[in-house]
Amino acid sequence: GDSQARDASAADDLLTDGREGGTALLSSPSLSRTAADACQKESAALSSSSFDRQNKGLSTRNPHPMPNPSVVLATAGYDHTVRFWEATRGVCYRTLQYADSQVNKLEITPDKQYLAAAGNPHIRLYEVNTSNPQPVTSYDGHTGNVTAVGFEREGRWMYSGSDDGTVKIWDLRAGGYQREYESRGAVTTVVLHPNQTELISGDQNGNIRVWDLTANACSCELVPEVGTAVRSVSIASDGSLVVAANSSGTCYVWKLQRGAKTTAHFEPLHKLQAHNSYILKCLLSPDNRLLATCSSDKTVKLWNLDGFKLERTLEGHQRWVWDCVFSVDAAYLVTASSDSTARLWDCASGEAIRIYSGHHRAAVCCALNDSAVDI
Repeated sequence: GDSQARDASAADDLLTDGREGGTALLSSPSLSRTAADACQKESAALSSSSFDRQNKGLSTRNPHPMPNPSVVLATAGYDHTVRFWEATRGVCYRTLQYADSQVNKLEITPDKQYLAAAGNPHIRLYEVNTSNPQPVTSYDGHTGNVTAVGFEREGRWMYSGSDDGTVKIWDLRAGGYQREYESRGAVTTVVLHPNQTELISGDQNGNIRVWDLTANACSCELVPEVGTAVRSVSIASDGSLVVAANSSGTCYVWKLQRGAKTTAHFEPLHKLQAHNSYILKCLLSPDNRLLATCSSDKTVKLWNLDGFKLERTLEGHQRWVWDCVFSVDAAYLVTASSDSTARLWDCASGEAIRIYSGHHRAAVCCALNDSAVDI
């Protein structure tokens, strides 16, 4: 009881105090890997067997195996480490030290070569398939916790959001950031539209904004609930839906015009009271069939987008669930929790089929890329 109360108050602090934790732990990963034109091809090319193929050619006797896995799975959090896992066996095969802060968000490049780890206030880029413990690049420019990070579909540029109130764009081949957008509120979440020309951000003040990268301006602004922080935004891989989750447990769903050059009109579709406490992450599945919501109530819920009926409640985490990511075929979900574990769930059965144990403090972010990579 005491430890759970401590965890709740500590996590409460993370949500409100804006210091080491701040609003750091609240965001959506890039959905660029589920971009519309790649999605069907990837789903056809890859089934859940990608998880089974991962360990071919690995020697268990080698203390530092450096696989080139078909499944890249990483977790991070408040013990200042990033851990890479063999997804099927649940074994950690590599640990990176992230010395100067906690890690708030992780994202893997579309080609699976690099992992971005967002902290306070840096973003560091690490090689996935080597034993090099040092980052290859550090992206410095934010002045607060980086709460969102993701990549454009071709991996040429990266975007980020921070509780310093800005959204930034970084050319991966150049130093520094090339663009900056002011949100006038601590940014909690940023996602890239599948059209690759718009970013959608949410902030602590309850604002959702669309940033038109072609016009280089904010093209749309909406406030679903005045004064209630937007924690997470997710966009469907075909650009047809946007979901925003807030700190009162509500998800707002809008329809977007498919194939439109810009997102000018959000048509309200549904309001879902998904949890009775904070939603820390919402995520639409790559096949646009499910919505996952992660909550401070220790559960993850899977909602069927056809009617927004509750399909599964994933129970097993002992503390707050901060992050989640689907496998490319939407058969599996990985979650990260402040109980210091990550879990791999079978979405059809609702069972946890792997527990990834190794972090010493809260695990607040996870990244997974099991998609087919075009050579």
